[in-house]
Amino acid sequence: MGTFLHSVSAVFLIFSMILVGYVLGRIGWLTGAEKKFISRFVVNIAVPMNCINGVLNNLSREELQGTGRMLLVPLLCILLTLAVSAAVLPVLHLPRERRGVFCAMCMLSNSLFIGLPMGTQLFGEVSVPYIMMYYMVSTIFTQTVMVLLIESSGTGSGVSFSPVGLVRELLTKPPVLGVIFAFSFLLLGIRPPELFMSFARYMSGTVTPLALMYCGFIVYELGLGNMRFEKGIPTMMVIRLIFAPLLCAGLCHVFRVTGLAANVFIIEAALPVVSQIPVLAGAYGADERYAAIGACLSMLGVFVTIPVIMMLL
Repeated sequence: MGTFLHSVSAVFLIFSMILVGYVLGRIGWLTGAEKKFISRFVVNIAVPMNCINGVLNNLSREELQGTGRMLLVPLLCILLTLAVSAAVLPVLHLPRERRGVFCAMCMLSNSLFIGLPMGTQLFGEVSVPYIMMYYMVSTIFTQTVMVLLIESSGTGSGVSFSPVGLVRELLTKPPVLGVIFAFSFLLLGIRPPELFMSFARYMSGTVTPLALMYCGFIVYELGLGNMRFEKGIPTMMVIRLIFAPLLCAGLCHVFRVTGLAANVFIIEAALPVVSQIPVLAGAYGADERYAAIGACLSMLGVFVTIPVIMMLL
């Protein structure tokens, strides 16, 4: 009961910060310009500093030795979730502009804007290294498979990938660079000066409120009245919020990932739709509204599922 109440409190706290973003949008204090600033600041500055601060303060070189096996869990979880979504797709009879969007929503969780605040609220700063492991795997699929899925549902121009282009794309993303630098410093036994670590700690403190207010503004932009359970959305939410964490729990058992790492991975797998999907759907001519509804309803859904999962953990 104590664990359940703690998870309910953490979810309520997160909901409160999302509500702030919604209210700020409604009264006109938060607009599209501020939304763009928040996104750029959090992704390009706050999250890399959060990763460096979290990894170097909460993980040792000895613990780093088991990360290879750990990375198989999010990798296989994402791939198998995609396979399940593709298997149920013929039954749903969705129009072409929604098919790739549906699979992308099932496949990937919001491991950054929701995952980082959720993980730190539930498990503390010690969870950051494992959150960033999950994010590192997830972002590779975000930049490749997700884009291809959404492009296949759209009317925009095709996209092509090359190994060199993928590596270049990943290595120009500050969150990925933050992951690489943090784990490299840890592996080499290097610790930046304390002045820099203090700076990283202060920047880390901005991630949670700003990321959650950003999510709240997305809900405001869509409008609560527009969030209806359209065809395929309930199935997507079952796969995203229930099947994916159960699958992740099974994979953790198979690969002997236990303790905090397993708990963090399961929660990361249980999170709502990744926030880039509606943006890409609009860019490639897919059903942007369908993607936005899925993202918002799955975001609201975690306020029911996460406390239950925490109680089971």
